[in-house]
Amino acid sequence: MKKIILLSLVSILFLQCKNTSNTEPKNTKTTGFIADSAMVVCAREEASKIGTAILKKGGNAFDAMIATHFALAVSYPFAGNIGGGGFMVFRTNKGKTGALDFREKAPLAASKNMYLDEKGNVIKGKSTLGSVAIGVPGSVDGVFKVYEKYGTLPFAELIQPAIDLAKKGVVVTKKQAKSFAKYRKYFSQANNTTIMLDANWKEGDSIKYINLAKTLERIRDNGRDGFYKGKTADMLVNYVQELGGIITKKDLEIYDSKWRNAIEFKYKDLKIISMSPPSSGGICIAQIFNAIEPYDIASFGHNSVKTIQLITEAERRAYADRSFYLGDPDFVKIPIDTLISYNYTQKRMANFSWDKATLSSEVSHGNIVGFESDETTHYSIIDTYGNAISVTTTLNGAFGSKVFVPEGGFLLNNEMDDFSSKPGVPNMFGLIGAEANAIQPEKRMLSSMTPTIVEKNKQLYMTLGSPGGSTIITSVMQTILNVYEYNFSMQEAVNAPRFHHQWLPDVITFEPKGFDSITLLKLQEKGYKINKKNSRILGKVDAILVLPNGKLEGGADYRGDDKAAGF
Repeated sequence: MKKIILLSLVSILFLQCKNTSNTEPKNTKTTGFIADSAMVVCAREEASKIGTAILKKGGNAFDAMIATHFALAVSYPFAGNIGGGGFMVFRTNKGKTGALDFREKAPLAASKNMYLDEKGNVIKGKSTLGSVAIGVPGSVDGVFKVYEKYGTLPFAELIQPAIDLAKKGVVVTKKQAKSFAKYRKYFSQANNTTIMLDANWKEGDSIKYINLAKTLERIRDNGRDGFYKGKTADMLVNYVQELGGIITKKDLEIYDSKWRNAIEFKYKDLKIISMSPPSSGGICIAQIFNAIEPYDIASFGHNSVKTIQLITEAERRAYADRSFYLGDPDFVKIPIDTLISYNYTQKRMANFSWDKATLSSEVSHGNIVGFESDETTHYSIIDTYGNAISVTTTLNGAFGSKVFVPEGGFLLNNEMDDFSSKPGVPNMFGLIGAEANAIQPEKRMLSSMTPTIVEKNKQLYMTLGSPGGSTIITSVMQTILNVYEYNFSMQEAVNAPRFHHQWLPDVITFEPKGFDSITLLKLQEKGYKINKKNSRILGKVDAILVLPNGKLEGGADYRGDDKAAGF
């Protein structure tokens, strides 16, 4: 009997030691790609190399942003796009910061109850698949806004590499082949013709995007009007309306990206610069960091029970506020200063207890006097001049609405699902919305995209972001903590297993194989509900860290085909 007890104790101690080893950085660091002065990290190697080539020619980070964006539209149709939208956060080498909102808009013919049946219930799939799910695209307008203000090289030189890549062809990777196979059945449901992506594409095949190349040439030759007017606009509108959609030429003509102030806040000796509404990313990440700042989270250990518990409770309260207060600031009044204030967050955390989980059913939004893609892609760039950009762009769901403009060679988004089709009813990511994010013509839908730049001691420290729908915010936050609090390398921080809580549903989602059973059992004993099934991936972070010696370390996420390039 004594031997059995002894063996059991040894086994537990072994497991605990194994768990402890996961909470501290290894003696030998795993480092990512190192560059001396400039770098691009994104979802496809082809696009990273194209962006880097622009930097080598003397272009700045904004030039490289434009080239990388178009290259991703060719090489990564899963989320790279000209038929979607996104956000950019930037920091110049002189310390100036700002943000660009090129988020999609609701069409002029959109209405609050457009996705409800006669009984007032949400019609399944109407806001996610097909022509009625499409928001007015913002990506091309956003690119030209960037070029007009910060571009230096001739525009034709920035878009031509993507045109050449489209004509040459893009090699299908193993992961890409799987995504094509997984979503192929939806292409035929969303279109009235067989599209080029609706084929049995295998790893190693090469796909040539000839019609997309022609569209990019029209953009090269005619500027913004090459997409929002003329032949491309005709193709887009005629096909969408043929399928029953509501986008018009007027919608395209009047679309306008907006320069906005970034959300900025302090965490210890870091200054974090992130995206403002209609992205919820900056506000939510600020609330989470404010909530955990009073605690010595480094001493708790990486992904320990106490760390997971503290972050979960911070996330629970941030996402509850997100649901109630946040929407398009051009349509709703958002108490931003209060939401990101340290004192407000501490009041929200007042009922937090180490002894047990706070039930989400007992957590509503905070009381403020006077008052709401999973399949996305991100790229980070730092140039030789010290400028940094962080861009997250999306079609929303995988391959967006699945509507593919045949003559134009591009996919269109399904961003309308990011509106609150009906207050209290979750969208495709399980996020609950309120009146602040209700559908209105020309309104921008709420987003979770969190392109972020970090300063340390007033110097550029990091640029990062991620896809992942509602998990974007937590993926970015945990990656920053991994570097700053746990002394991980950039690549280790990106590789580390992640977890997520978003208020509702009241469950912590863990990446498979990343967390030991003892940790999960202790959390369950405190009343936390655990989901460790093969859930969708929790982000694909692409990041760049400025090292103490001035060199750059890329963190390209192994969860995708992501790659860093630089010199």
